[in-house]
Amino acid sequence: MIKIFETILLLGLVVCAIAVSFSKKLLNSILIFMSYSLMMSVIWILLESPDLAITEAAVGAGVTSLLFFVTLKKIHAMEEEKKNE
Repeated sequence: MIKIFETILLLGLVVCAIAVSFSKKLLNSILIFMSYSLMMSVIWILLESPDLAITEAAVGAGVTSLLFFVTLKKIHAMEEEKKNE
């Protein structure tokens, strides 16, 4: 059962990596990056490395994504994407 879950997580990582490269909207790319980091933290837990899992969740999905959102807000990229829709 765990092997199936690990396989699904690894496939999810590959799908996220490909989806980020094909995503045209910056906000979608950040959200995909967050999901990639959260999946990676679950994989670290399954590999019995909780210190890396906490770091990945805090830095990867938390701090880095927050900095991306602030940057998008500062350069007004979110408003430009809304206008182009």
